[in-house]
Amino acid sequence: MRTYLLSIATLTLALGVSSCGSEEKKVEETVEIPMVEVSQVYEQSVPQIKQYTATIEAENTNNIAPSSYDRITVILADVGDRVSRGQILVKLDTSAVSQLRIRRDLAKAQLDRAINLVTIGSGTQQAVDQCQAEYDALNSQYLNRLENTVLRSPINGVVTARNYDPGDMTSTLPVLTVGQLSPTVKVLVNVTEGDFTKVKVGMPVNINLDVYEGETFTGAISQIYPTIDPLTRTFTVEVKIQNPGERIRPGMFARVNLDLGAQNNVVVPDRAVVKQTGSGNQYVYVYHNGTVSYNKVELGQRLGDSYEIISGVNPGDSVVISGQAKLINGSQVELLKK
Repeated sequence: MRTYLLSIATLTLALGVSSCGSEEKKVEETVEIPMVEVSQVYEQSVPQIKQYTATIEAENTNNIAPSSYDRITVILADVGDRVSRGQILVKLDTSAVSQLRIRRDLAKAQLDRAINLVTIGSGTQQAVDQCQAEYDALNSQYLNRLENTVLRSPINGVVTARNYDPGDMTSTLPVLTVGQLSPTVKVLVNVTEGDFTKVKVGMPVNINLDVYEGETFTGAISQIYPTIDPLTRTFTVEVKIQNPGERIRPGMFARVNLDLGAQNNVVVPDRAVVKQTGSGNQYVYVYHNGTVSYNKVELGQRLGDSYEIISGVNPGDSVVISGQAKLINGSQVELLKK
């Protein structure tokens, strides 16, 4: 009986092992291979329109300030006032000028006496030279201080800042700031190093301002700075913008569009681009002989329902445009039949 029961147990165990192996084999046989849809991509001629943001600046900005600290007696313009070239804007206290004039006049009298003494043979040329040097120095100081008691605008423009009131003592800040708003204003744009050879003086530029939605203003590159910033890998481009009626004002936010010609680059459907969670990286699954590779790509411009690809995908590659959710690098896939 014991032998009989042992045989039954052995048979049951064998059947159990066989059954488990069968289940494992069945699970292995039912592993699902992802189905994907692919699209073959090629190079296209892509217009290289680069957009940069900047802030509008006056064509010229002048800080109205005296050459030395002095007390303000009158300010004849305020923020927003239009001023003309040569117009008097500020008058300063003249007491220091009066003192300099008295000292200069005394020096002139000493110089005249020294000259007379030489003439009658009682003086020396050295004394004349010393008196002449002192007079010249005081006269120069007097004329400079006199000129700076009245401050004029060097340009036609608009007063954009005022930092003092009458009675104040001038310091490091200018009394007034005048900005020239016509016939042009300007923006300074930091352009990426890779476009250095593509940018030329005189190149036309389109500018959009958020404050004038839907309207495009025209300008041109007027200056290209010759050095590259080693920290940002950019260089500065100055763009002059036509400003009829002075509608464009300093401080406005501008979107500057540079047309750098056309370039042949791969273009992929936007459905092919996968953004990696938690980073700013973008990837595309490239299909080849039943498997996919996870290629990091550098995106260019968005072109409707497609993206320009700067690097990461080659012409003629087949990229996955549907079914990416179940994929990893090296996944085996099957193509959806169209």
